[in-house]
Amino acid sequence: MPLTLKPGVLTVASAYPDPPFELADGSESGFDIDLMRAICKQLGLNLQRERYLADDFNGIFDGLEKRTYDAVISGTTITPERSQIVLFSQPYLEFNQGVAVNRRLTPKASSLEGLHGLVAGIQSGNTSEFVAQRWLAQGVIARIQYYPYDGILSALADLEAGKIGLVIKLFPVISWLVKDRPQLEVAMQVPTHEKLGIAFAKGNDALCTAVNAAVQALHTGGEFAGLRARWFPSAPKA
Repeated sequence: MPLTLKPGVLTVASAYPDPPFELADGSESGFDIDLMRAICKQLGLNLQRERYLADDFNGIFDGLEKRTYDAVISGTTITPERSQIVLFSQPYLEFNQGVAVNRRLTPKASSLEGLHGLVAGIQSGNTSEFVAQRWLAQGVIARIQYYPYDGILSALADLEAGKIGLVIKLFPVISWLVKDRPQLEVAMQVPTHEKLGIAFAKGNDALCTAVNAAVQALHTGGEFAGLRARWFPSAPKA
């Protein structure tokens, strides 16, 4: 029985833009892409990439059930809810959520106290919603503004314009996205300790096991450490 949907080909879906996991600049690079290339080399497979473009990130998992692609890798946090519908690999990285603010318009927004009365922008289907909903219930923020998953750049433009007061996003991604926006800065990290994994269709244990073994081989050979050092110099091991 073939390991993948197309013999000899591993079809992988990712959402864009999500740097440094997936760059949307035409360079066909990013940590996830480089990792999957290395995994495919270990498994003797060719990599075929699919771009997921939709409003809600969680819809990306539908393609696994429908057998549209073999795997999902997109800086994807392993959560109990997602684990009910997909099979996850062993975690390969761990990160917190980051909070970007407009340091010119809200210079005091560097602590929870400084966020009072502000509107938080998040992407639909993103795990930043867990943080935003908790802060809303606690009265830390005034309300939540939802953006389509591929609308993160619109959220940052609104933050620059003062239409919202903060954007919550996985720390390495939001740090990457604001580095060329001088008005914005990542003011804090929220210790969510999110473990990232590669998702497969439920029941596809053979492919999951093979990918786990390939990632372990990359760790043993030092290639994984090289990728991590290139894209996330300060990232801890999962």
